[in-house]
Amino acid sequence: MIITPFLRKNLFEPLILFKSRSPRLHYWRKLEKTQYYSRMRLEEIQWQRLERLWRFLWENNDFYRNKFLEAGLTEKSLQGPDDITKLPILTKEEVRNNNLISKGFQKGKLLHFKTGGSTGKALDIFLTEECSEIRHAYTRRHDRWAGWEPGEPVGAVWGNPKRPITFKQKIFNMLVQPKIFLDTMNITDEAVLEFAREWQSIKPSLLFGHAHSVFILCRKIKKLGITSIRPNAIISSSMMLIPHERSAIEQTFGVKVTDRYGCEEVGLIASECERHKGMHLNIEHLFIEFIKDDGTPANSGEYGRVIVTDLINFAMPFIRYQIEDVGIPSERTCACGRGLPLMEKVVGRTADFLVKKDGTMVAGISLIENSLTRYRGIDQMQIIQGCLDEIKLNIVPGRGYSAVTDQAVIRYFKQVFGDEINITIRKVSKIKPERSGKYRFSICKVQAF
Repeated sequence: MIITPFLRKNLFEPLILFKSRSPRLHYWRKLEKTQYYSRMRLEEIQWQRLERLWRFLWENNDFYRNKFLEAGLTEKSLQGPDDITKLPILTKEEVRNNNLISKGFQKGKLLHFKTGGSTGKALDIFLTEECSEIRHAYTRRHDRWAGWEPGEPVGAVWGNPKRPITFKQKIFNMLVQPKIFLDTMNITDEAVLEFAREWQSIKPSLLFGHAHSVFILCRKIKKLGITSIRPNAIISSSMMLIPHERSAIEQTFGVKVTDRYGCEEVGLIASECERHKGMHLNIEHLFIEFIKDDGTPANSGEYGRVIVTDLINFAMPFIRYQIEDVGIPSERTCACGRGLPLMEKVVGRTADFLVKKDGTMVAGISLIENSLTRYRGIDQMQIIQGCLDEIKLNIVPGRGYSAVTDQAVIRYFKQVFGDEINITIRKVSKIKPERSGKYRFSICKVQAF
């Protein structure tokens, strides 16, 4: 029997989810409709869910009740969406050092995830099965924006991938969601050739992975002359998609990249649609703010720290959670017809911003992109600022790299940070990923003023 995407979508998946009493398909079908609601109607749904969560917290979550009382808030403090700014911001350190679990939930009966984040310190995340199913549903909706359809195989470029091990997992992989992996911790010629052989076997329609890891795969494909990896859709996630890398990926595969933004703590935050003119915010499930350094909301086109409230995780609520990313909101309307508002892009983590002596913040991703496009022969670059007057550059040299390149790069960084800055260049064969399999290209160890 040949198992086709049609059979997976219309027979095996519904049967398996029905047997497990999963509401995932119900949630997904509803989301396919709500995405085309007007923005006003979607914001009404968002407010209703925020209001319900607010009432729940006062009665069922000691951590937030005490936090709100300390801030001088009462149960009537939240009268409308704009009042959310009255609520105190939640930091990663607070999540790490306090019990956020609501009454009526037991950790042992919740789904448990860990995330390391940019600091390498783990956060323990707990959520219900229902919350997990909703996350699967909206991820599925956004996967379709890229051009993938349910039942079609997926090729993932991912760090420490969770391959099917048990019999149940292998059956699910075969009958519902065939998936092959290229481990970003081991992108060797041999691993890429094996990935290509697996690709030829199951022919995935979607290539999914860390943005830079997909770029590295492109480099390997060109080097090895591989022609069998031909996806119909590409999704980049988990890290910044640099413009020159997007261009290289799209040229290699002849397919537009759909960029996505999210985190383990709250799930998918925003995603490009088929128009690729910004990222639609997932406001049905999240309340998303962009806050400037002075605490006021960022206007359209301005940098702002991303602050997120999860509207569906009642077991371990994240209220005005500071993700430590910086993004740019937008008031543009997408021509796709969806009511979900837009953000322009994610600029990077707060830890990716470098600091000048006068306290000015500089986006590391912009420095990387400017260097790669200005100066010949730089394949990859990593910026590490250990202190205010010292920056180290790890550079992977390519064709055309020379001492002249070194001098030009040093001049550029001195123009940005001042002549007194000490710039050290170190040639490396590759930029190593972190333990998660992700890459960091701008690392600031200086405490901002």
